[in-house]
Amino acid sequence: MNWANRLTVSRLGLTILFVISLNSTWEFGHTVALVLFAVAGVTDYFDGEIARRYQYVTNFGRLMDPLVDKVMVAAAFISLVPLNAIPAWAATIIVARDFLITGLRLMASSKGEVLPAERLGKHKTSWQIITVIYFLLLLSIQELRRSDEASIWWSRAWNDGGPVLVWITVGLTLYSGLAYAWRHRAVVATET
Repeated sequence: MNWANRLTVSRLGLTILFVISLNSTWEFGHTVALVLFAVAGVTDYFDGEIARRYQYVTNFGRLMDPLVDKVMVAAAFISLVPLNAIPAWAATIIVARDFLITGLRLMASSKGEVLPAERLGKHKTSWQIITVIYFLLLLSIQELRRSDEASIWWSRAWNDGGPVLVWITVGLTLYSGLAYAWRHRAVVATET
């Protein structure tokens, strides 16, 4: 297994540790979760760079890299629901969109077609990660602060800024998914 694929597999392990940490009762569990999510994001960048630079592009990497990315993002959104950061309906839309697009890609693959990622989908992923990091950062700040001085701005950031990010992320997730499905509707049309 080459280094790019090892980083992809390690990201899956980091995602599991992230979920455990975020849902733990450890004293600094949210801060550890933030660090793990950030490290997992860095491995995502480097596995792609290594694969391209050293021509380590493999079928395993083509399949597992985007799949692990989806698992990581889905795990983050689902784990943030019980913490009242993300509404359940928003997490459901985000996870469902990724499942549906993956299904569309599998249908195309069974016909020998490859449906590549598009720029809009990459923007969607960026907003999803920004939203997750925003809430993880606020949870970490809450965990690390020793006084109530920051409570007013923290409450505003959580209650006002958070929902704005969620709406932007959900809107972009829906729009990018519908646009992608519409552009590749021929894949589904030949199945019905």
